[in-house]
Amino acid sequence: MKIHEYQGKQILREFGVPVPRGIPAFTVDEAVHAAEQLGGPVWVVKAQIHAGGRGKGGGVKLARSIDEVRQLAGQMLGMQLITHQTGPQGQTVRRLLIEEGADIRHEYYAGLVIDRAAQKVAVMASSEGGMDIEEVAAKTPEKLHKVWVDPTGGLQQADALALCEKIGLPEGSRAAGAAALQGLYRAFWDKDASLAEINPLILEGNGAVKALDAKFNFDDNALYRHPELEAMRDLDEEDPAEIEASKHGLSYIQLDGNIACLVNGAGLAMATMDTIKLFGGEPANFLDVGGGATAEKVTAAFKIMLHNPQVKAILVNIFGGIMRCDVIAEGLITACRAVSLKVPLVVRMKGTNEDLGKRMLAESGLPIISAETLAEAAKQVVAAAA
Repeated sequence: MKIHEYQGKQILREFGVPVPRGIPAFTVDEAVHAAEQLGGPVWVVKAQIHAGGRGKGGGVKLARSIDEVRQLAGQMLGMQLITHQTGPQGQTVRRLLIEEGADIRHEYYAGLVIDRAAQKVAVMASSEGGMDIEEVAAKTPEKLHKVWVDPTGGLQQADALALCEKIGLPEGSRAAGAAALQGLYRAFWDKDASLAEINPLILEGNGAVKALDAKFNFDDNALYRHPELEAMRDLDEEDPAEIEASKHGLSYIQLDGNIACLVNGAGLAMATMDTIKLFGGEPANFLDVGGGATAEKVTAAFKIMLHNPQVKAILVNIFGGIMRCDVIAEGLITACRAVSLKVPLVVRMKGTNEDLGKRMLAESGLPIISAETLAEAAKQVVAAAA
């Protein structure tokens, strides 16, 4: 789950990381009132969407008067903001953050991710803030410094200070920089985040260190522990199909291809998508129905997949372990009749009650293409989609 910048700054403030004063706004009048509350003479009007690169796309503007705040807020609210992370369709701006200006002397980068190979949290910092960190890592990797943190001890002050020194933070500001990094780490750990970034972390003219941006991604599996985070969820920023899938307990991610996939098991789903690619096709989605799929669940999955107008064929790949093949077959038959299926359907199933499941499909009278192996199924569905 992702949250907006202003929500991320609320979390940073909770953990002692300095952030500029700012107020969220949902209308032009609210934006003007926020600027009046903050006081002048300079404000930053920032579009709030779940994507980076907002400044380059015109979603971050400086205002030097209340009238300019009103004008910029009117321009941004409702606009389709296109960045390198939104895709060409962009995202609609429905929220703004009105923030006080800052005396920026230098911009740094700070970020945390889980390094699964090391089984530790990787804390990263760079002198090249305000840029895409992927670009820094690719072109000037020597400017991206890392520390791996043992979760039993947390980010130690010595390690945080060493990072601040490596990125060139002035000596008089390193203690503040280290405290900000330690606060970011505590927020990451305590809130079960999978990613946390401050880009940029700024040095002001008076030597103060502040987080000028905040980005958090959270582990969905841990949200039951954090109702305060679930309350921050903005469904307008999420794919409607993915929201609908979550209501039915389906793991669904929409992709750009034209071959829909319905699989039980995340690993098998990834292998199915790889095999489709191997034979020249493009998956339209990742969809794991899990081990407890019912006829209702499979029907819901079909409806969600077919809501994508790009879908030209469907591949169902089932391993009947916990889930029996005859139960899946019943679900497929029910789903095909419920949605009046109009695209080719290729089914490959192996495992418990496999013969019964195949017989049920054969006797259903539905135009289902059967396959014995995954390779055979992938070849058939690629040909059918073409």
